[in-house]
Amino acid sequence: MVILLTIHTVSKQTGISVRTLRYYEEIGLLLPTTRTDGGHRIYGENELKTLQQIVFLKALGFKLKEIQTLLHNTWDWEASLDQQLAFLIEEQRKLQQMENAIHGLKNASAIEGGLTESLIQKFIQLSNRDQGNKQALCKQIFAAAEIELLQKLPNVNRNDPNTLEWIGLLGQLEQLSNESPEAVSVQNIIKRMMEKSQIEFEGNEEFLEKMWAIRKSPQKSEQIGLYPLEEDFLHFIEQAFHVYETKKAFGDPKYEQ
Repeated sequence: MVILLTIHTVSKQTGISVRTLRYYEEIGLLLPTTRTDGGHRIYGENELKTLQQIVFLKALGFKLKEIQTLLHNTWDWEASLDQQLAFLIEEQRKLQQMENAIHGLKNASAIEGGLTESLIQKFIQLSNRDQGNKQALCKQIFAAAEIELLQKLPNVNRNDPNTLEWIGLLGQLEQLSNESPEAVSVQNIIKRMMEKSQIEFEGNEEFLEKMWAIRKSPQKSEQIGLYPLEEDFLHFIEQAFHVYETKKAFGDPKYEQ
């Protein structure tokens, strides 16, 4: 049985607009089988198969000129697919970088209490750091076992639940930074931070002390890619942790893990 369909029927069945089908004809990509006496385009089974191939190749990211060459069997399919795969992998990498940057800005905004020009500049500097130098420096500073612990640190460019909780805790502390380090609200946040540290870093005090020393040094923090925090805010956090450790050492039941 011969299948013959008008352009409007093809459009309805495939979801490809009439305008697009006409354009495909104009560039020689998909020609109708014939025309009626009234000039209406008619498509047959072979044209429908060709249209399916066009749609499929477009979904793979090929351009119309490339598709035209592929359909006429004048292009090396194997090489073309390899080239397209490499292109798509690179595009995925770029999209992932863009996604990470957006997560980073949102998370940085949550820490700082809003998106400002200075925050954007700070984040641009963070994004421009050489990852190779950062990794090399980390290997100089940290032992092999500690390198694994580094992967557990929160990263503003990630959107996992653990990072988001750390971001939320830092954001809350930032909002409370005008309070006393001994304030109950401040100490409740510090307590949760300590609980998370114990769980995630398995009580590795030496590693945590090393990380805090680096965190307090703007130069070292920048070198290993830590999100920059203001010196006054870091001092406030350190005071709050000191209060926590002191009260815990004196047996205050509120500070028991």
